[in-house]
Amino acid sequence: MDFELNADQQAVLESVERLLEQRAGPARAIALNKEGEYDTALHEALAVAGFNQIARDLAQGDRLAGLEAALAVEAIARSGGVVAAAAQMLVAAALYANPIEGPVAICTARELTDATPVRYAAHARSLLVLGDDYARRVALQPGDFEGVRTSFGYPMGRRASGVTIEPTTAGEALDSDAVDELRNWWRLGLAVEAVGTMDAALAHTVDYLSQRRQFGRAIGSFQAVQHRLSLCAIDVEASRWLAREAAFHGAQPEAVAAAAAFALQAADTLFTETHQLSGAIGFTCEFDLHVWSMRLLALRQELGGARGARRALVEARWGAA
Repeated sequence: MDFELNADQQAVLESVERLLEQRAGPARAIALNKEGEYDTALHEALAVAGFNQIARDLAQGDRLAGLEAALAVEAIARSGGVVAAAAQMLVAAALYANPIEGPVAICTARELTDATPVRYAAHARSLLVLGDDYARRVALQPGDFEGVRTSFGYPMGRRASGVTIEPTTAGEALDSDAVDELRNWWRLGLAVEAVGTMDAALAHTVDYLSQRRQFGRAIGSFQAVQHRLSLCAIDVEASRWLAREAAFHGAQPEAVAAAAAFALQAADTLFTETHQLSGAIGFTCEFDLHVWSMRLLALRQELGGARGARRALVEARWGAA
């Protein structure tokens, strides 16, 4: 495996990072989260900057486009961007040759039936619904989903009371091949988002521990702390390259399941370690760590989390029981 990005991939990454420096960041995420809002300005800026072109290339079978889209999604997660990047740039892009109306939200049929809170659903214009053996795309109208206040750092929404959306008949059906594609790209998106989110949480913690002093020295200079940070860094890097490998190969089931299983398990470790190492301040809203750490808890709940990914990995390798 080549661990160096080529010139085009590096250009994509640098381009999205420049845009995010101007339009995203923890302060922006905190301000939006207070009102449970979606970052429409960033969503539109990404479209104007041409990142939807990556999506079109992906839908047309360009294998490199999968990795380029993953790089952009990872960077957006790292910046704390409040946009449905993975759903739009990875999942929907793999299913449709032309971009569908966004924002895009994704949920399982059971989540739709039970009115479970879904990321970005209150602001979405397109909803992708995944059943056991079917998938559908539903065009949403304002009011179909209502906002739900949570601590997860994402705007969440649940099906509004009095609104009926039948998962087996609403909207338009995706063909049978698209069912597994939707599931695989969704799982890949979770892994990629987890990587960017973990990366930022760890970087924030390292920066804090290099400045916070105790017993006459920086906390980060203690060997025991360094060992714990090193193990976290190993988890982040391993997750990053598993996810990028899976993206490069077009979200093949086994590679995607392995990437998601590892990344979502690592997310649990990163959440615990970054909060413990940061001490009491790590549990306050005034400390930016929560912008990323609380999102890790949300990512770990989607599509069965790490346990669901492990089951998918076993099925991809040895077949269903």
